[in-house]
Amino acid sequence: MSSTNSDSAPQARHPSPCIRRCCLDDTDVCVGCGRTLAEICEWNQASDPRRREICAAAELRRRPMRG
Repeated sequence: MSSTNSDSAPQARHPSPCIRRCCLDDTDVCVGCGRTLAEICEWNQASDPRRREICAAAELRRRPMRG
């Protein structure tokens, strides 16, 4: 008998914004993904809602870089 209960299904984690262009600028922000060094270090332990916050903040930081 298989269970279809969503409680037993693994939770999908928000994917990393890393694009493998890792290089920190003078303010410790990755020029590839826009995350701060602290956010990069926090990523693996971060909850899914926190990961979404990090990604939103990183996107805002990357916009001026694209200009």
